[in-house]
Amino acid sequence: MRLGFPGQSFARLAAREDRNYWFRARNRLIVWALRRHFPGLRDYLEVGCGTGYVLSAVEAAFPSATTVGGEAQLAGLEHAVRRVRRSRLLQIDATRIPFRGAFDVLGCFDVLEHIEEDGRVLAECFLALRQGGGIVLTVPQHPFLWSAADEYAQHLRRYTRAGLVGKLHQAGFRAVLVTSFVALLLPAMLAARARRRHLDTDYDPDAEFAVGRVTNALLEGVLDFERQLIRFGLRFPFGGSLLVVARKPDVDCV
Repeated sequence: MRLGFPGQSFARLAAREDRNYWFRARNRLIVWALRRHFPGLRDYLEVGCGTGYVLSAVEAAFPSATTVGGEAQLAGLEHAVRRVRRSRLLQIDATRIPFRGAFDVLGCFDVLEHIEEDGRVLAECFLALRQGGGIVLTVPQHPFLWSAADEYAQHLRRYTRAGLVGKLHQAGFRAVLVTSFVALLLPAMLAARARRRHLDTDYDPDAEFAVGRVTNALLEGVLDFERQLIRFGLRFPFGGSLLVVARKPDVDCV
């Protein structure tokens, strides 16, 4: 498998995630989606768990669940082992998940865009789930937002809503929730990304997240407000990222 994330960036991520508005707000949105759609979650696998930041939040939200983190790169697992409390951590190639019918819920957060064979990853996720189980995914959205930040992160694509839902359906899933997020900040994001479309030698990967404490708190508040709107049924058509919840049909529904 192509390891589509710069290994040296795991340390930067681990230092940033606990404090940065985007990671903090995304975690709360993911936990809300899991609680809303899978309140009885028992066995959970996160595909591409990276530094373990999301996995640690899932542990806290579902204290009685069995949780497993799979990550292709040892550089990520080295940070995850210091962050999670009870999850089992494994080095896993997302295109060859070594489980069949073992989990009721999978998570895959900002992972697919790094992998050339994203359809194969979704097919493997489908096989790793029990009948009636489901998956929660996040991906970067809108090809028109492509910029140096994507190139630095070694993204292969930014998704469209139709494109991701189509690949999920092709793998056998049925989408039950589809919404954009980072929607209210989209104009600011578009302006920032438009200034630097392609990677060059003086690119600063921390610049996009280098905001002051007050600004960070305000931006986090905006994204939390978005989450409340999503919670009450609003589905955003546009946004920097896309959240999808999908289910593997029960045997009787196939």
